[in-house]
Amino acid sequence: MNQPLMPKATAVWLIDKTALTFDQIAEFVGMHPLEIQAIADGEVAQGIIGYDPITNGQLTREEIQRCEADGEARLQMVRQVSHLPKSKAKGGRYTPVSKRSDRPDAIAWLLRNFPQVPEATIVKLLGTTKETIAKVRDKTHWNSANIKPRDPVILGLCTQSELNAAVGMLAAVEAQAAEGAAA
Repeated sequence: MNQPLMPKATAVWLIDKTALTFDQIAEFVGMHPLEIQAIADGEVAQGIIGYDPITNGQLTREEIQRCEADGEARLQMVRQVSHLPKSKAKGGRYTPVSKRSDRPDAIAWLLRNFPQVPEATIVKLLGTTKETIAKVRDKTHWNSANIKPRDPVILGLCTQSELNAAVGMLAAVEAQAAEGAAA
């Protein structure tokens, strides 16, 4: 059985707020019954604030009442469904202010090394605009004299896997086009 989060603090709360036996509390929090008794006597965990397992989703009030009614019953922790982290939301990519001046360098690097990459892919990859890409390409960007092509991965504007996926997707599209032209 999994232990609850913050077992000592949970034990303090259960001792203070319920009529459960020391054995029931000890088994639930994974401690020895004598240690639970010492907490109840005030010898141990004097400064610990109780941690409510009901509001934190580890127990239900019904489960506590069931075990209070039957001294032999054991507390069962609520089965929690683990939620997978959400994938990134589609939309604009936030770039910290300190890295925004590096975007034109990354755009120039992509245009020089992968000229066939569509603007839409560069927009998604670097979180920039088509207008900025056009200005860097035409050398009409306000800072074009100082733009030096630099790898966007090294600049921290995208990850290597994102760059590989963008270039790999482009290679797959070109391969399909070549097969279509040969047929």
